[in-house]
Amino acid sequence: MPRVALATYDPRPEPSKDRDLPGLRAALEEAGAEADAVFWDDDIDWASYDLVVIRSTWDYSWRAAEFTAWAERCGKLTRLANPASVVRWNTDKRYLGELAAAGVPTVPTRFLAPGDADAAAGLPGDHEYVVKPTSGAGARYAARYTPDRREAAVRHLARMHAEGLTAMVQPYMRSIDTGGERALQFFGGSLLHASRKRAVLAPGTAFDADKVAHPGLEPWTPTPAELTVAERALAALPDAPELLYARVDLVDGDDGEPRVMELELVEPNLFLFLHPESVPAVVAAILAAATP
Repeated sequence: MPRVALATYDPRPEPSKDRDLPGLRAALEEAGAEADAVFWDDDIDWASYDLVVIRSTWDYSWRAAEFTAWAERCGKLTRLANPASVVRWNTDKRYLGELAAAGVPTVPTRFLAPGDADAAAGLPGDHEYVVKPTSGAGARYAARYTPDRREAAVRHLARMHAEGLTAMVQPYMRSIDTGGERALQFFGGSLLHASRKRAVLAPGTAFDADKVAHPGLEPWTPTPAELTVAERALAALPDAPELLYARVDLVDGDDGEPRVMELELVEPNLFLFLHPESVPAVVAAILAAATP
């Protein structure tokens, strides 16, 4: 009987926000595995598991160095999915620059690190844009600005730099307001399902305000162009790592062609509650990965 750990986090005092976790654990148990949902930062005997699947460690962006160190330790004791090298690469969104250099269509991004001389000069003056940290999740510390709100954007940038965060500046992709953002989920090397959500960032919402991470979520059938871009993004990963899961978030550029907004290889929400028909494929892939 394979032993599988589903790594999550403790959002105390709130209940877990991972709607998929109880059902996935039950499905693994029903399929013959011993499955435990465990907090990644607990004192756990990770070597006692055949596989540790990073599922909903949704506090990692606040503790990126601690989290990547844990992934390194855990990966030396047992099989970790996805591997620690992938975790380390994907926790910093400067990977978007690497994907763009490899020819993958991406949202144009400028990176402004703490200590950069006159970093505020990197804020656009002629179009709407988004400022957010390179290590973030759930739209944490993200906001959109029009050129006339430059002072607010400068304060936002200064706050992130004071906390040691590198900022990324992107044009606001206007297509999100009409076509939304699409998430293509891959599991076990194959497309699992896809979904679409509405815009997360509303005009005038403060960067430190609470936001709904997945508004208006609905099933989506990806277009051939979306599949092509997603597959190109995954093929461009350095050193061709073995991935158990991946989520590619896409938006349309002004030319109507899909571009990579984000590549989620650490702890993507799988939205199994929206796609219950995908649970058997996820279980089969996890069991295959847990079996030597």
